[in-house]
Amino acid sequence: MLKVENLKVDYGSINALEKVSVEVGEGEAVGVIGPNGAGKSTLLATITGVVKPSSGTIEYEGQSIVGTAPEKLVERGIALVPEGRRIFGPLTVAENLDLGATVVARAGGETSAPSVADALDRFPALKPLYDKQAGSLSGGEQQMLAIARAMMSGPRLLMLDEPSLGLAPKIVSDVFELLRDLHADGTTVLLVEQNALKTVRFADRTYVLRTGNVVMSGDRDELVQRADFAEEYLGV
Repeated sequence: MLKVENLKVDYGSINALEKVSVEVGEGEAVGVIGPNGAGKSTLLATITGVVKPSSGTIEYEGQSIVGTAPEKLVERGIALVPEGRRIFGPLTVAENLDLGATVVARAGGETSAPSVADALDRFPALKPLYDKQAGSLSGGEQQMLAIARAMMSGPRLLMLDEPSLGLAPKIVSDVFELLRDLHADGTTVLLVEQNALKTVRFADRTYVLRTGNVVMSGDRDELVQRADFAEEYLGV
């Protein structure tokens, strides 16, 4: 579904990504982990068209999407849950959900947007919060809202940037359980995370980024059996 090949991104004299190659097959859950500054968020920003690559290719369903406007990518079935959630605090939960479907509904895109009622059925924790201001929600509730808002565009590929950031361990487990449910329902997932253990357990395959390079990759069994991975990321 998604093929990133030899992607290079520079911020002035700073090299953020250096010939990074990542693939996501239809129906897969793929993780990208690594320390701060590894280039994880830059990878997602470049895929979604927010950042322009210096070189390399990005293909979605066999077609190049380099230079495609972000809203056009939403129409084609790509949605991003950004780092820090970025919900609209003064608006209600329902209004945030409505905004998630705006681009697809306006354009009559290739995906079909669910209704707010559908979203609340899929995310029952949001039902009693329907008419509350989003800014009054807890961090975990806001993260659920951010994921639900992304799903309002009816994505075939859901990308998430650090969804566990700033959340209590119990809430982090709830978020990963939700991602498992979405994946089981057929959503392809590309997850960028710092929580290595939960990511490796969740994903079919995981890439490890460090200083803008993919330094290792594999499925959960392959990575856990590597001594360098287990020592650095699992504390073993």
